[in-house]
Amino acid sequence: MSTKYVYTFGDGKAEGKADMKNLLGGKGANLAEMNLIGLPVPAGFTITTEVCTLYNQKGKDAVVKLIENDVKAGIAHMEKIMNAKFGSKGEAFPLMVSVRSGARVSMPGMMDTVLNLGLNDDAVKLLAEKSGNARFAWDSYRRFIQMYGDVVMGVAAAKGEHNPFEVEIDKLKEAKHIKQDTEFTVEDLQVLVENFKKVVKTKTGKDFPTCPWEQLWGAICAVFDSWMTERAVLYRQLNQIPEEWGTAVNVQSMVYGNMGNNSATGVAFSRDAATGEDIFNGEYLINAQGEDVVAGIRTPQEITIEGSRRWAKLQGISEEERASKYPSLEEAMPQAYADLNAVQEKLEDHFHDMQDMEFTIQDGKLWMLQTRNGKRTGAAMVKMAVDMLKQGMIDEKTALLRQEPAKLDELLHPVFNKEALKKAHVITKGLPASPGAACGRVVFFADEAEEWKNRGEKVVLVRQETSPEDLRGMNVSEGILTARGGMTSHAAVVARGMGKCCVSGAGDIVVDYAKRNFSVNGTIIKEGDWISLNGSTGEVYLGKVETEDATLDEDFTAIMNLAEKYTRMYVRTNADTPKDARKARDFGAKGVGLCRTEHMFFEGHRIDAMREMILSDTVEGRRDALNKILPMQRGDFEGILEAMNGLGVTIRLLDPPLHEFTPNEPASQQYMAQKLGIPVERIKEKVDALHEFNPMLGHRGCRLGVTYPEITEMQARAIIEAACNLKLRGLDPRPEIMVPLVGTVKELKQQAEIINRVAAMVFEEKGVKVDYKVGTMIEIPRAAITADQIAEVAEFFSFGTNDLTQMTFGYSRDDAGKFLPEYIRKGILKTDPFAVLDQEGVGRLVEMGVKLGRKTNADLKVGICGEHGGEPSSVIFCDSVGMNYVSCSPFRVPIARVAAAQAAIEE
Repeated sequence: MSTKYVYTFGDGKAEGKADMKNLLGGKGANLAEMNLIGLPVPAGFTITTEVCTLYNQKGKDAVVKLIENDVKAGIAHMEKIMNAKFGSKGEAFPLMVSVRSGARVSMPGMMDTVLNLGLNDDAVKLLAEKSGNARFAWDSYRRFIQMYGDVVMGVAAAKGEHNPFEVEIDKLKEAKHIKQDTEFTVEDLQVLVENFKKVVKTKTGKDFPTCPWEQLWGAICAVFDSWMTERAVLYRQLNQIPEEWGTAVNVQSMVYGNMGNNSATGVAFSRDAATGEDIFNGEYLINAQGEDVVAGIRTPQEITIEGSRRWAKLQGISEEERASKYPSLEEAMPQAYADLNAVQEKLEDHFHDMQDMEFTIQDGKLWMLQTRNGKRTGAAMVKMAVDMLKQGMIDEKTALLRQEPAKLDELLHPVFNKEALKKAHVITKGLPASPGAACGRVVFFADEAEEWKNRGEKVVLVRQETSPEDLRGMNVSEGILTARGGMTSHAAVVARGMGKCCVSGAGDIVVDYAKRNFSVNGTIIKEGDWISLNGSTGEVYLGKVETEDATLDEDFTAIMNLAEKYTRMYVRTNADTPKDARKARDFGAKGVGLCRTEHMFFEGHRIDAMREMILSDTVEGRRDALNKILPMQRGDFEGILEAMNGLGVTIRLLDPPLHEFTPNEPASQQYMAQKLGIPVERIKEKVDALHEFNPMLGHRGCRLGVTYPEITEMQARAIIEAACNLKLRGLDPRPEIMVPLVGTVKELKQQAEIINRVAAMVFEEKGVKVDYKVGTMIEIPRAAITADQIAEVAEFFSFGTNDLTQMTFGYSRDDAGKFLPEYIRKGILKTDPFAVLDQEGVGRLVEMGVKLGRKTNADLKVGICGEHGGEPSSVIFCDSVGMNYVSCSPFRVPIARVAAAQAAIEE
């Protein structure tokens, strides 16, 4: 570890720089960099992420002692540059500071912030005197007590209650007959300060601290503590951010957006985070502080004239009313806007990426508080990369590496049907904060959203405004609707990061948590009612609105073409129908990596024939039943092989145990007894005989083919006949027959002999030959360990990592949900191994299987067809062990293609 724990910045100098994100966090590194490139940044210092790790290992007292002198030196550095005094009781201007988190990757709203720290009853009077603005001083003090009380002292609202500080604000507004915080007089704010202190005493039993140094250490430790809060842990799990990274703490001199009507605060983006358009945009509030914008308590105004006019049009506000009541920053403070516009251009040119910036204007002067590479939607991610490539800002490889493969999923999600939209009943309109189409039942509390989701319901979370505590509910919801907040509010930023549809700032809705409903223009929507959200227009519709498949644009095609250019490993699809195969081919799939034949047996009368086969006591009876299934299977295979003409199609022979097909209900047992002309008791006996105590490890896969070779014969004939029929039509079918659940080479050898014998018979009957392969699915640990022997027979391996994970861990995938969340919460596992490939254990078996197999057969084709085939980090692992392809569901093909290309570039 580094022995330097505190890095200072200010006055155009900095001890850190942009490439030190791991040590200084994203915020600290970029604050340093902005100083170095000459931007106006208030002085401050950054406590490193390493200190956070030590804090969690050794505790508060040890860490305070470790960094105490460095922090005092940091404060002295700020005092000198800002010409102010921390905790001043004398003549100097009092120095107030902000204390904010800063992880190495952005975690918006997940950790804690304290502003205006350093104020007490003496300092507030001095601040009023020195600034000549008593209202600003007392407004800053009430804000500090509220934020410190909440963040550091734990003053929080109970479920269903309003924040106790906000309750005091609302009571005073009602008594004074005012609507906005900005209408409070100095005397009103003094009353609020006293009332807030009483709230703290009542809720915590402690007096509000008056010593600035006590306040500072309380805030620093609170930021470190917030790294381990439930919401931060959940966010890290959702975004696969390691716990050991820790957060830095940034202590920075306060500059004030609440000094009057010549002061403001805001958030700006160098490009549109929702659409990706190259348009400078953002929001600001006059006479406010930064938390007012992101918390969504006041709905902010637009920065640019163009944005302001677009917003007014959405709200149905005339140009005259907009210009007088809701002017843009460009109109209200033209010089400050011009300075900000120049800064955003400089920052984007410097970082070569879209910037998300926080700024404050104090008495007309612009100060920059933060810049970072902005969160963006999937559509914006694609468009920005393609535009920046065309503009010469980045190269092709960078454009590909800028893609978060999982976010491409958003572009493939359904959109509202245009005809259905014409008939939809619009109940209100808000801001289009995060694109998409969402339908769900209304819920008002985050924990209840989880409960509804667990019951199989689709939900839309409706809140007055969201807070970081709502993260769990936001994660499980189809969409999010808020009454307050703008395009840069917590709800909007987090929703965009999650790829969730969001409509924010729908000011017409009145949320009543107690009655569990919201009203809008006389219409009452209750908990459980259906609504639909259009995150692209901001419209909210009553009831369900029909959706349809999304159409993909030329920017998406450009990214896919780049992926094709740089990839080493190709992508196949898991498809059981011609429709799925065609869809995947449209997305760029280079064949089928897994066609599950058992899914075909459940359609129509096929299940009857399948049950006849299972219930028969003789080989002849089984063959008769299988002969009924044969033409159906052959037709299925013809459709899939035709859809993938010229590309390989891996068809897995029957895999599940026979009991999954048996008639278990009395009515179906009676039906089969009549159909077969046997007593129903015989049916029941057979069903009971097929029952297995542990079917996953039972009579299934190749074991069925060994005991009932007629099943393998029928399936092999159906596949080869289908291929021959297509060959006779002038097509190029390429079947690959996969034997499942092989544990020994002798099982595969016995099944391969049946397949090859049947193929030879069909070729003779049809007078035509086709190329085909016989291989196996490696899904049993023993198969991976003895892969060199199995490769003597197999022409290809496909790793079935779903079962391989089950058998390696000894976890049942159907039951692991009872304990896996607790394992992840307690750090026993970092991720769900059924969602993200366990590279240390299962991955080691996969790597061993590839190496041993290729040792025997250097030309062995190797792929993966489990659920991991579409998960980006698992795809990168597959590339690293030398697989030829990954296979995944059709809608994950583009994700896997980009991940495979990124793996090749980074290699």
